[in-house]
Amino acid sequence: MIRRYALAGGIVSCVVLLDSLTKRWASIRFDGSPLELIPGFLTLTYTENPGAAFGSLQNAGPFLGLAAIGVTLGLLWTLRHPRPGLEIVAFSLVIGGALGNLVDRIFRGPGLLDGKVIDWVNLWWIPTFNVADMSITFAVALLVVQTWRTR
Repeated sequence: MIRRYALAGGIVSCVVLLDSLTKRWASIRFDGSPLELIPGFLTLTYTENPGAAFGSLQNAGPFLGLAAIGVTLGLLWTLRHPRPGLEIVAFSLVIGGALGNLVDRIFRGPGLLDGKVIDWVNLWWIPTFNVADMSITFAVALLVVQTWRTR
């Protein structure tokens, strides 16, 4: 169990740190001056999102913050039991992504959990996102692969 939590803690720490550093960088570098890397495809920018993915649940920060806490606690509880390595990695990526965005909700607003999340990567038709969002998306892909492998 200690090894599972050590692996999870390392992955979570890396995701939260990378997410925080890239958000800080984006807030300094791209606020008011987006950088179009691949015209019509990839732009680095700075936006503040008070809601959830794809522009949904606008101004639901406290609800989303509590959901992130709940998901984190639930997945940590799940990691008490032996799991395949891919599941441990995927659960850790979800926790890291949830905590990365939770940091913004806690520290970037006037009240409890109502801060706006910084998003900074914009791919053609996909709404702007961040490292935390990438982490969660990659985790879902890993869980799909894990499900296929166990069939």
